[in-house]
Amino acid sequence: MDAIKKYLGIVWILLGVYAGYDRITDSLTKIASDKLEDRVFGWVVLCVLVPIVVGGLILFGTYAWQEEYDE
Repeated sequence: MDAIKKYLGIVWILLGVYAGYDRITDSLTKIASDKLEDRVFGWVVLCVLVPIVVGGLILFGTYAWQEEYDE
């Protein structure tokens, strides 16, 4: 079970990197939109949500990889 947790840590880290890339590219297309509500939403996602989501996934994956959750 510990090996599964350790390797799933890598999955969480890769998922964080992918989510960051996907959200950043989507936010940049929203920011380039002509509509004001799309631009505001793009900036909110880019500046607030992306760091929280990506940071959480990568931090969780790092802790799982380093076996911090073992007792």
